[in-house]
Amino acid sequence: MSRTLVLVRHGQSEWNLKNLFTGWRDVDLTPTGVEEAHEAGRKLKAVGLRFDIAFTSELARAQRTLDIILSELGQPDIAVKRNIALNERDYGDLTGLNKEEAARRWGEEQVLEWRRSYDIAPPGGESLRDTLARTLPYYVREILPELLSGKNVIVTAHGNSLRALIMVLEGLDRDGIVRRELATGAPMIYRLSAEARVLEHKDLLG
Repeated sequence: MSRTLVLVRHGQSEWNLKNLFTGWRDVDLTPTGVEEAHEAGRKLKAVGLRFDIAFTSELARAQRTLDIILSELGQPDIAVKRNIALNERDYGDLTGLNKEEAARRWGEEQVLEWRRSYDIAPPGGESLRDTLARTLPYYVREILPELLSGKNVIVTAHGNSLRALIMVLEGLDRDGIVRRELATGAPMIYRLSAEARVLEHKDLLG
């Protein structure tokens, strides 16, 4: 299974549990998130996947998820590249607020627009388009060459930074990528051709 790319959104974080906008705030996994990461590793082991190189963000929840997965696979020592380009979307002034608090401050419709639009950013933060603008060039420059050389690659990152990669891999438009939901700790497997086309795609859910 060469040229296989696996994407994993980090396990449940402490602020996911509290329904807070997390963004670049560096919070840890919950016990549930730790177990999700272990289960992701077990699922990947069950389908016989092993990796040559790994990529993750500069945030602890994604790095810890990766460490747990690699420990389950018996591959704790493979090369790992960490980069801010894979960080979660920066929610700016929404960071640390839950949805109810944000709605009281700015109004429910405005907060929903910030959360679900493609190109409208919250105050001091990034839109999904802004996140794609830093994540996609990193994928093309750093991750894709590893895949096209025949390697198997795993990326643990965040809901919105992974959407950038999924948008390209699955050929989604701006409306489709906004609607695409990513479960925490659920591996998404893509096998690529030598021309970077997706030959197979499977999500390991449940």
